[in-house]
Amino acid sequence: MDNAGMNLRVLWRRPEVRFLVLFLVILGVAFTTIALRPVNDAFVVPYTRWVARVSAQVLSVFGENVSRQGCTLSSPRFSVTIYNGCNGLIATLILLSGVLAFPARWTGKVIGVIGGILAVQIINLIRIVSLFYIGVFFPKLFNQAHIFVWQSIVILVSVVLWIVWARAFGAVSPGDA
Repeated sequence: MDNAGMNLRVLWRRPEVRFLVLFLVILGVAFTTIALRPVNDAFVVPYTRWVARVSAQVLSVFGENVSRQGCTLSSPRFSVTIYNGCNGLIATLILLSGVLAFPARWTGKVIGVIGGILAVQIINLIRIVSLFYIGVFFPKLFNQAHIFVWQSIVILVSVVLWIVWARAFGAVSPGDA
């Protein structure tokens, strides 16, 4: 074996390198998969409609007269469409890629996947409801709140959730993962 092959093996034995490579590969595969038209049509669009339906139900609990048409929420006071980037899926995939790439027991990974999906969707639901009300009461701030504030918060929450999960379930010996 030449020096380059030996160096790659030594490098691959480093857990931080292995995590980073696995994280990027899993994330790349996940993002590529949801970008495929058949996957988008069969999963992403129905999923986004479901997010819109749940958001409309929550807004109705708060007394809003909201109707839903596909991925659009409408009321006499405001209307908003939930697109793929607003459904929490990207933040979920970032979190799940981190969980799956990190050395941990499979039981911990299952907890991270299920808990991560639920947690990101709850924060995304809060995001959608709050953005609806920002659109109602502060329409001039809607775009800034949507793009700069909430987009950052959802991604940051995903990273923080991963850190919390990694501290609780990570750092197992190499034979356990």
